[in-house]
Amino acid sequence: KVTMVAWDRYDATVITAVNNFLLKVWNSSTGQLLHSLSGHDDEVFVLEAHPFDQRIVLSAGHDGNIFVWDIDKGTKIRNYFNMIEGQGHGAVFDCKFSPDGQHFACTDSHGHLLLFGFGCNKYYEKIPDQMFFHTDYRPLIRDANNYVLDEQTQQAPHLMPPPFLVDVDGNPHPTRFQRLVPGRENCKDEQLIPQLGYVANGDGEVVEQVIGQQTNDQDESILDGMIRELQREQDLRLINEGETLPNPPLNRSHSVNGG
Repeated sequence: KVTMVAWDRYDATVITAVNNFLLKVWNSSTGQLLHSLSGHDDEVFVLEAHPFDQRIVLSAGHDGNIFVWDIDKGTKIRNYFNMIEGQGHGAVFDCKFSPDGQHFACTDSHGHLLLFGFGCNKYYEKIPDQMFFHTDYRPLIRDANNYVLDEQTQQAPHLMPPPFLVDVDGNPHPTRFQRLVPGRENCKDEQLIPQLGYVANGDGEVVEQVIGQQTNDQDESILDGMIRELQREQDLRLINEGETLPNPPLNRSHSVNGG
């Protein structure tokens, strides 16, 4: 059985992965079999053509092997084996080349991102080894319309605020890493410390907020003060964008649902 199909960069050949662990290279015009490539010893579900060199194709599979092939000659250029210390090998689930063809990235069954290419890895050493969103693996539910919702907040996952970056145990990374998350680039430091609460606003939407531990000298709760400040910032943003502010509601209630 064929498990994956890919075309080379200029569509001159078609490469198929077969469940006997062979890769087959075919002439796309005539259907002639040009090469049978052996090397994998488990099923292959990843075939990726080089972005501009039609000779080069990458394959990867459940055996943990990543091969770079010259499909003109039918030869193996390079082989990498994804061995994980103390856990055996990790099946490779996906691979993609960078646009310049100098690097490629792979993901495996153990949640690792593997980066291969030319140059120095010093740039990547600045990033923590363990990078998870705090919302990873949170349970989902379906509503009456069969739409998917986050169980805790009752929000559609794509409408939730940007998540925080944590390690495998859920410990938050420093604020400089939190700003790598799209949507948190310009947040203040105190908004990047993930002590979380969920606030229902007047429109019935559940909003994720960071609740600080400091006390407030005024007669309002910390949460009310944060809501007031967030509303003020939003009003200023709307004014700067030239929008008309809506009339404030006479009554607005707030509630916190778990942290």
